[in-house]
Formats: sequence, structure tokens, C-alpha cells
Amino acid sequence: MRKKIIITTIAIISLTAAIAAKNHTPAANTNSIACTADMQKSIAGKILRFHVLANSDSEADQNVKKQVRDAVGAYIEPYLLECENIEETRATVNDHMDEIIAVSKETLAANGFTYGASAELTHTDFPEKTYGDYTFPEGNYEALEITLGDGAGHNWWCVLYPNMCFRGSVYEVVEDEAKENLKEVLTPDEYESIFDSGKYEIKLKILDIFR
Repeated sequence: MRKKIIITTIAIISLTAAIAAKNHTPAANTNSIACTADMQKSIAGKILRFHVLANSDSEADQNVKKQVRDAVGAYIEPYLLECENIEETRATVNDHMDEIIAVSKETLAANGFTYGASAELTHTDFPEKTYGDYTFPEGNYEALEITLGDGAGHNWWCVLYPNMCFRGSVYEVVEDEAKENLKEVLTPDEYESIFDSGKYEIKLKILDIFR
């Protein structure tokens, strides 16, 4: 019985590893391009991020942060669909900033929160952040930043231009169209530097039957 279980476990591990290897990009493993400070500045100048800061790290504040994210996303997405470049996206966000703030405050009030909300287009220092298969280097980026209350809690973020935020209901999944849009905006070296093919992990939980 033990022998059969061991053989089955080995087979599962081998199959999982083979699938992971197939999904890896050889260039990313052997010829990856380091993101220099100059490259980070170049990347930052071509994208616009979306940043929502929660009031605190309490469960309630973190949950309402996501509700504000969803409400603002539902409001602004139709307007973003008409934007063809970062300049148009920036202008659209500025044109609708009052409404973005109003939607944020209304969402808070509807959920029983009395602290306010503010929003602005600003330049913010971000640590290294991973979004789907992409890791954006630390540095200064322009962002639509919404601050809820004290803004002292963990934040949520995505890329507003090119639009990687509001495609489907799962924000952490970057769809193929969004990937292609990002590839068109960045140079090949910039794109390769942030494509994160090195974070595939094989997660296999095996029951410890030999204790």
C-alpha cells in the first residue's frame, strides 16, 4: 500500500513540474533583463496606476476599500474605454475627479462609515509590486490615488493605463488583451524586465501518512 502511494505521489509531482516547466519562458530563466533605474523611470512614464489606501488594517476597513474600488471601477471604466493613450486617460480621470470622490464617499456612507475620502492624480513612491504575472520595480509612479479616512491601512493597486484593472471580475488575473496592450506601450526590454515568469510555484499538499 505504501509503495503504491509513494509511486502515485512521485507521478503527481513529476506531472505538476512538467506543467510548470511548460509555462516558463526560457528567455526569462536564462536571459532575463534587469530593470535599471533609468528603465524604471521609462516604464513609469508610460503607465498610470490606480491606488486605493484603506483607512486602517481592520477587517471592516479593508472590506470597504474593495467596495470603493469596485464602485469607482464601475463608474470610470466606460470612460476609460474611449482613451487611446496615457494623456487621454489622465485627462479623463481629471475631468471626472469630482465624481470619483463622490462615488467613494457614497460607498463609504452606504456601508456605515463616517470618515471621508479624497482623490487626486499624484506621483507616489511604490515598493516593488507584483500584479498577476508582472512585477513592477520600485520607484515613483503617477497614480490615481484614493485615500479613505486616515489612509493608514494596506492599499490596493493596479494599472489604469494601459487598462489592466477592470477586465473581468478577478482583478488579480491579467487577461491576454491587457498583456498585449502593455506590450504595445513598453519596449521589448522593458516588457521582459517586468514579466514575472519566475514566480511559478508548485504547490502540492501531501498528507503525512508516515507519522
